[in-house]
Amino acid sequence: MKNKSTPPPLPSDDPGGPRKPGKWGGGLQGWIVLYVLILFAFMWFWRASSGSGALHTIPYSQFKALVRDDAVTNVVIGANTITGQVITNTPAGNEFISSMSTNVTTAARESQSSNAVPAFMNSAGAASGQSPDFQTYKVEDPNLVHDLEQSHISYTGQASNPLGGLLLAWVLPIVILIFLWRFLARRMAGLGQSVLGFGSSRAKLMAEQPTRVTFDDVAGCDEAKHDLQEVVAFLKEPRRYNALGATIPKGILLIGPPGTGKTLLARAVAGEAKVPFFFISGSDFVEMFVGVGAARVRDLFERAKSKAPCIVFIDELDAVGRQRGVRIGSVNDEREQTLNQLLVGMDGFEANAGIIILAATNRPEVLDPALLRPGRFDRHVVVDVPDLEGRTAILKLHGRGKRLAANVELRKVAAQTPGLAGADLANVMNEAALAATTNDALEITQFDLENAVERVVAGPERRSRRLSDEEKTRVAYHETGHALVAFYSKNADPVHKISIIPRGRAALGYTLQLPLRDQYLLSRSALLDRIRVQLAGRAAEEVVFNEISTGAENDLQQATALARQMVAMFGMSERVGLACCARRDGHMDSFLPGAPAQRDCSEETAREIDEEVKKILNGAYVEARTILQRNRHTLELVAQELLQREMMDAVTFKQMVQNVDAAEAA
Repeated sequence: MKNKSTPPPLPSDDPGGPRKPGKWGGGLQGWIVLYVLILFAFMWFWRASSGSGALHTIPYSQFKALVRDDAVTNVVIGANTITGQVITNTPAGNEFISSMSTNVTTAARESQSSNAVPAFMNSAGAASGQSPDFQTYKVEDPNLVHDLEQSHISYTGQASNPLGGLLLAWVLPIVILIFLWRFLARRMAGLGQSVLGFGSSRAKLMAEQPTRVTFDDVAGCDEAKHDLQEVVAFLKEPRRYNALGATIPKGILLIGPPGTGKTLLARAVAGEAKVPFFFISGSDFVEMFVGVGAARVRDLFERAKSKAPCIVFIDELDAVGRQRGVRIGSVNDEREQTLNQLLVGMDGFEANAGIIILAATNRPEVLDPALLRPGRFDRHVVVDVPDLEGRTAILKLHGRGKRLAANVELRKVAAQTPGLAGADLANVMNEAALAATTNDALEITQFDLENAVERVVAGPERRSRRLSDEEKTRVAYHETGHALVAFYSKNADPVHKISIIPRGRAALGYTLQLPLRDQYLLSRSALLDRIRVQLAGRAAEEVVFNEISTGAENDLQQATALARQMVAMFGMSERVGLACCARRDGHMDSFLPGAPAQRDCSEETAREIDEEVKKILNGAYVEARTILQRNRHTLELVAQELLQREMMDAVTFKQMVQNVDAAEAA
């Protein structure tokens, strides 16, 4: 564990810890040494090549030979070099040109490139018959001027320019060194700021970047919108509330299942309030270094105070607000310190006037009680799964900008999607649009929407999964058994569609049942009918084939879980009585379906619960098998028709069953 008084070290790319210094010193010092070496090499190369241009350098002895043969002209005598031109119409000049051509041809052959010609050949124009330039380094020769005059060669002197040489050879590299040093200094300053800012808040200020989302873009949660609209109204007109002594809640906690629009509501508040809006995730506070999370919380509140009145939105609050003292470890210590600082910041010794904390979570049971008390998160806003009217409004909202057919009934689609959240409904509209585009349709039809509902609920079709005739027949009787028992059960949900086309990861077929209305309470008879329908597929296989298969695995899991809840949690067993023998785990998400429960009873009571569960399952299975045996003829007709169609809607199924019943009654 790191000491609180020492700043945390910078994260290293090496998983084994900080990188050890190499032979150059390691880290930034090593780069500085490397840059200096490169700079000195550059200065040496610059100094060495500053005096050389596109001239052919020849030995001084060859220059003297050309002077003796009167083969040079325009000689310029400098401080260190002698330059001139070769006269090509002399024997010595022709020999000089021939030697130059031989060198060029050899260089081109070695490099295998026709472009490998020295620069002096092109610049001097030797290939075109012009006089090529040359240079040679000056040596102590007192007879040079005498030899030039004797050969009648024109010559001039050239004064040295010490300032130009100094600028070119030394000043310019030093300027480059200064700029390089400033770059390194700026880089070191940035590293220092990153170390000092390690505990700064990562919250994003949305004042300069409006979200462009308002309450008109949120549907299906009218109560939640009403609660948040009060917050927006208080921020816009605080005097109207202060006149009666009202104070706005310091914290508002949005609670609901995933996909119900909690974050969207927060964005709508930012778009409506017209005040600075800070957005941060709960995981941004938690770090492996002790004290960093608390420092970020302090920095967040300091930034919020400077922008007050403002709104701070913390998404996924459960990442930092879990109950304290549950686990032991350094990570948990850091989380607890961060939570303590958050509690003090919301309602501590110093007042935070004008700061409203919005938070969202789908796991309210794991939050620390100190967070939920009045003075911190005063108001709890439940953003639940929408009802029928809410789903219709959400579908209309997501239907904006989509070309829907005139006969599309979104309310009918909403009735087929009980239990789906807003994100699921948005996915339904998008899947329908994708399907219509794939089929080159000009508009989205009701058929596209219904297929999109099935795709979201049951998964995509898998027609590539080839079933044998025997397997296909067994699946048809299995699904027909579900549908018939549901039809003859008084409290079962109506059958909407039967299919033997494989969908999703494991389903070889499915029977889709949709309730007529939203249900919030279920009676014991309704639960028993559900168990009976779930076991009817296995019963149909036994009635027809006198042998069972593995196709009822998921049905048995759902039926067993429902029967156990009836006995252990709902008090629907006379033998066990009214005692609640199971409870939800406080650290599990109560909003997620199928959340596990912990046993809260003795071994003897648990044995009685198991016996009661078996009794309920066996009774429901016998009843389902009796219904199918009594309607064996209907089972055969519907199954054979399903084999031909592979899919049957509710109207066709209901009409077939009613026709068979009418014929038997006659």
